Amino acid sequence: MDFGLVLQTDPPASRVIELMKRAEDNGFTYGWTFDSAVLWQEPFVIYSQILSQTTNLTVGPMVTNPGTRTWEVTASTFATLNDMFGNRTVCGIGRGDSAMRVAGRKPNTLARISEAMKVIRSLGSGGEADLGGTIIKFPWIKEGAELPVWMAAYGPKALKMTGEEADGFILQLSDLYLTEYMVKAVKDAAVAAGRDPSEVKVCVAAPAYVTEDDSPEALAHAREQCRWFGGMVGNHVADLVSKYGEHSAAVPEELTDYIKAREGYDYSHHGRADNPDTQFVPDEIVDRFCVIGTPEAHIAKLNRLRELGVDQFAVYDMHDAQEAVIEAYGSTVIPAVNG
Repeated sequence: MDFGLVLQTDPPASRVIELMKRAEDNGFTYGWTFDSAVLWQEPFVIYSQILSQTTNLTVGPMVTNPGTRTWEVTASTFATLNDMFGNRTVCGIGRGDSAMRVAGRKPNTLARISEAMKVIRSLGSGGEADLGGTIIKFPWIKEGAELPVWMAAYGPKALKMTGEEADGFILQLSDLYLTEYMVKAVKDAAVAAGRDPSEVKVCVAAPAYVTEDDSPEALAHAREQCRWFGGMVGNHVADLVSKYGEHSAAVPEELTDYIKAREGYDYSHHGRADNPDTQFVPDEIVDRFCVIGTPEAHIAKLNRLRELGVDQFAVYDMHDAQEAVIEAYGSTVIPAVNG
C-alpha cells in the first residue's frame, strides 16, 4: 500500500514543504494538498518547492476542478513540473466544493469534469486536445511524459464515470462498508467499459490520529481533532441528498443518515479542527470515516482497507499532532502494513 500526506496550503508555505519532506523520510510516497484559491495559497507554486526538496514524492491536488483554471493551463502546469522533476505529479480532480462555492459559483457538472479530464490528461501526456474546435498540442513536451488523472467521487453517476474514464478513484472517507460498496461500483463500471479494473487505482483519504492508548480520554480528544472531516464530507452528502432524495436506493443510507442535523456550513473553517459547524457529526461517524486510536488500531483498519482493494491511504493531517502522526506512521504503521 502507498501512503500519502494531505495538507492545506496555509502560510507559511515553508511548513507545508517541511512536513512533506518529513513524510517522505518516513515512507510516504504521495504528497497531496487542497486546491481552493480563495481560502489557501497557490498549491502549484508550492509543489515546485516540494519536488525540488524531495526525491521520489509524487505530488498533486486533492482536488482541483475544471472551473477555476482553464484546462490547458492546468495541463501545462503539470507538464512543466514533470519536465523539471520527472513524472512525479498526479491530477486529482472533482466538482470543486470550496473552490467554486467560496468564489460564488456552483460546483462543476460531471459532463464538464469528463471533458476536462480528457483534455488535461492528453495535453499533459504529450497528446492533442480539442478546445471547442481548436486543436492544440504542447510543442515543448518531451517523449515519455505522463499525467494520470484521478477522480474524487461519492454518488452513483460519479462512481460510474470514475470507473469508465479515470486513472484512479479518490474516496474521501475510510468507512469499511462504504469503501467496499464504492470500490465495487467503480471496478464494475471499469469492467463494463471494457477496461482492466486493476488499472484504476484506489486512494482512500481520511484523517488519521494516533493515540498512546485506547482510554476514553485519548479517543475523545482524537475525535474532536477529526470531527471537522464529517462536516467536510457532509457538504458532498448534502448535494447527493438534494439530488437523489433522503431515502434513495441510489445512495446508501449509511452515508446520508448522519447529516439530518446539519444546519449550515461556513467555509472559513473548512478542513479545520476548530470548525464550529461540525458539532452535528456524531462520534460513530468520526470513528467510521476516520482512522483513530493506537498504532495497532490503525494497522488493523488499513489491512482491512487493503483487502477491499485500496492501493493508497492518504492521511489528512490537519490537527494538533501533525509531526507525531507522520512519525508514528513511519516508525510503526507503514512498516507493519507493508512488512
